[in-house]
Amino acid sequence: MAKAPKDTLQLACIQIAVALLLLTQAKSTTEDTSALRPNDTVTSCIAGARSALLAFRAGLSDPANLLPSWKGGDCCRWKGVYCSNRTGHVVRLDLRGPGYRSGNESRQVLAGNISSSLLGLQHLQYLDLSYNGFDKIQIPEFIGSLHQLRYLDLSWSPFIGRIPPQLGNLSNLQYLNLGYNLYGTYSMDITWLSQLTSVEHLDMTGVNLSTIVHWLPVMNMLPTLKFLCLRACQLSDSPDSLQFSNLTSLETLDISGNDFQKRCTPNWFWDLTSLKHLEIAQNGFYGPFPDDIGNMTSIVELGLSENNLVGMIPSNMKNLCNLEILSSFANNINGSITELFHRLPRCSWNKLQVLFLPRSNLNGSLPTTTVQSLSNLHRLDLSDNELSGHVPLWIGELTMLTSLVLNANKFDGIIHEGHLSGLDMLDKLTLSDNSIAITVSPTWVPTFSLSSIELRSCQLGPKFPTWLRWQTRVYSLDISNTSINDMVPDWFWITASSVAYLNIQNNQITGVLPSTMEFMRGQAMDFSSNQFGGPIPKLPISLTYLDLSENNVLGPLPLDFGAPGLRTLILYDNMISGAIPSSLCKLQSLQLLDLSRNNLNGSITDCLVNDSSTNMTGLSIINLSLRDNNLSGDFPSLLQKCQDSSFLISDKISSLGLYQHGWGRSYHLCHS
Repeated sequence: MAKAPKDTLQLACIQIAVALLLLTQAKSTTEDTSALRPNDTVTSCIAGARSALLAFRAGLSDPANLLPSWKGGDCCRWKGVYCSNRTGHVVRLDLRGPGYRSGNESRQVLAGNISSSLLGLQHLQYLDLSYNGFDKIQIPEFIGSLHQLRYLDLSWSPFIGRIPPQLGNLSNLQYLNLGYNLYGTYSMDITWLSQLTSVEHLDMTGVNLSTIVHWLPVMNMLPTLKFLCLRACQLSDSPDSLQFSNLTSLETLDISGNDFQKRCTPNWFWDLTSLKHLEIAQNGFYGPFPDDIGNMTSIVELGLSENNLVGMIPSNMKNLCNLEILSSFANNINGSITELFHRLPRCSWNKLQVLFLPRSNLNGSLPTTTVQSLSNLHRLDLSDNELSGHVPLWIGELTMLTSLVLNANKFDGIIHEGHLSGLDMLDKLTLSDNSIAITVSPTWVPTFSLSSIELRSCQLGPKFPTWLRWQTRVYSLDISNTSINDMVPDWFWITASSVAYLNIQNNQITGVLPSTMEFMRGQAMDFSSNQFGGPIPKLPISLTYLDLSENNVLGPLPLDFGAPGLRTLILYDNMISGAIPSSLCKLQSLQLLDLSRNNLNGSITDCLVNDSSTNMTGLSIINLSLRDNNLSGDFPSLLQKCQDSSFLISDKISSLGLYQHGWGRSYHLCHS
């Protein structure tokens, strides 16, 4: 072989050296995003980055002291701050809040202003400020100058105002979530989105895009898009088709909650046959279920709920061999449940996880045997239909089932241990408003642990259902109108201690309310139309609703009700006696109070006289009934601050107070 000329070898060496130099430079401009934990060994962060973070921290409100670690020289050890393990540059700032906020949790967030000092973090690739409390401020324009950003999450914070088009400068962005800022963000021009040519995940849920007509061509300029969510964006136009689709990588599309008001077919999204997740609920689509569904052979999750689709699902759904979730709530299928089961794709029978078909006008009986085992079904909801017959025994073979919801149908017959013993994973059982008798052995111990039990109007009695004893994590329990004629067992109050929503009304349950009731977690409790006796104990501190009407409760009203947030107190048709105590004045959230048909006597308490510490301006009573008691005296000061109220009281109470306060024309007394 002939030797290569010397000049040629030198040129080759130079080219290799240049290539290596360029590769090194390319690596140096892309920071290593491997996260460093605070205890990892690393060179201290860049001084300029530390100063930028401290300036950013100074503009924040942090009432819960979520950032106590933000001190000292090495910012790479601070909470939520991650540095490159090679250069020390801050490449990731993750200050995501704790998630959905309610009550005291709303204080466990960051708020205040977002300082432009973040521009000092020019190597930042990841910024997450979601689930915080940046109320009533706009998304800062300067974020569009953080050119290295690949990941930006500003959801659930909640920002207001215009989405800054400067975000279009983030050409490296792969993930963008601006959704769920519920105070109101909007955009009147989304052409800036077309510049995000690397974006794969785009979520703009709830952003007002009502003025945008040609939104689809903009999205079609994003060839790398895999996830697109435009839920509840007030869009009104859904084109029939795209002349040329760039959305060949799109796997998830959610355009639910808009206002398209057109036939379900033709529509541009039916051409995206590579979609795995399609959610088009609540869009005003109408007409028959389209045959185009059968072309979506990659589909895993199909959401069609709350449109105006009519007729049976198409027979070519047999092609959907990857289907795991089918949701078609509140469409008018108007056909046989057996026929629907036969049209589900047999090739995905063992993959199906969710079958959600309430309010679909389905009729007939469930098939006595399934075509194949629904071995992976997690959620079955066929509620609010016209289904009849017995609940088949194969329900008990759905060993992965966590939610069984069959309420508001016409099922009859018996459910026994064979239906339930195999459901180890069951978390929610809803069978209300059927003619079902649940007949199990009194010694049966369920293998499941339920958080929600809804059995209204089923046949459980006459004995108290002992299997409830083993349900110790129930949050919602409804066994009203279930033909129980028995004394409430002591163990039941232990089971009920964790229940927030408890309804046992319209039975013949005897016994007394427990003295430990104040330690229960109840928020709403209905014991009405039973045979409970004894006095009213101190109530749970979180209680807002209590109905004890039509029982045999006796004795005086409590001197301490507890439950400072109580809004509704219904005690009519009992044997409560004595005077109305001043403790009633402390229930400043109370809006409805019914003490009628009891044995109360004396005058109504006068809060101004009997409890000088009570803030009378805080009373909120709107509806009050005191009739059929033995009350007497003048119209009380207790009620003279309730300017928006209507009263139903005894004819022994003087109405003079009403007219003295100018209520003679606005309100009337219903005399007993």
